[in-house]
Amino acid sequence: MKLALAAALALVVGAVLGMLGGGGAILTTPMLAYVVGLEAKQAIVGSLFVVATTSAVSSIAHLRRGNVRLKLGLVFGGVGMAAAFAGGRATHLVPGSALLVLLSVVMLGSAITMLRKKKAPDAEGEAPAPVSLLKIAAAGAIVGGLSGFVGSGGGFLIVPALVLFGGVPMRQAVGTSLFIIAMQSTAGLLGQVSKTPVVWPIVSVVAACTVAGSFVGAALGARVPADTLRKAFAVLVLVVGVGMLTREAVRLAAP
Repeated sequence: MKLALAAALALVVGAVLGMLGGGGAILTTPMLAYVVGLEAKQAIVGSLFVVATTSAVSSIAHLRRGNVRLKLGLVFGGVGMAAAFAGGRATHLVPGSALLVLLSVVMLGSAITMLRKKKAPDAEGEAPAPVSLLKIAAAGAIVGGLSGFVGSGGGFLIVPALVLFGGVPMRQAVGTSLFIIAMQSTAGLLGQVSKTPVVWPIVSVVAACTVAGSFVGAALGARVPADTLRKAFAVLVLVVGVGMLTREAVRLAAP
């Protein structure tokens, strides 16, 4: 019954990831931990596999629409992969509950920043704005290290980083984020899998359903205004972050 519920939720997660370019891991990790009942670190490593697979597939659809900035993605993702691998190797040094709390706090900060950003026009079709590759590399190192450490693909940080600091239009940020997430999640998974094995019977089902949902999300995202996508992404991250932080606080406070 739990696996059936997780499969249904995975379809929603895939749709969110395909449409918003992030949110996969921040939804998948809590789902595997709280719905399926996996131990926190098993949920984290399973989430990395699910998100890496789904992002790779979903980014293909965005690439065909011209929404992936390949050069920018390779710089951000390349640096991020190295940092994500290092972050993944360090995960075993911290209790699982502390990782979930850290993830929720970062989510809240990211959501608030996105919500406070003034509306920007959707520059789809315009010439790409120049972006400092040095700044993108620095952002990749920070986001990659954090995503590998807390078991997140990093989309909830990558999209804001591309929009707020890189000046990338929201629709291109979504597509480029998926490309980067696939790279970083794979690196984070490789960094963690030697310490925490993947529960394949459960994770495989969740991954298949998430990939299916991502096709629906990619199609929907192409028809939704960019500013609406940004706000929807921020609200999603905010709600899940508050829920996770509250749950962990109650659990830690219990005698």
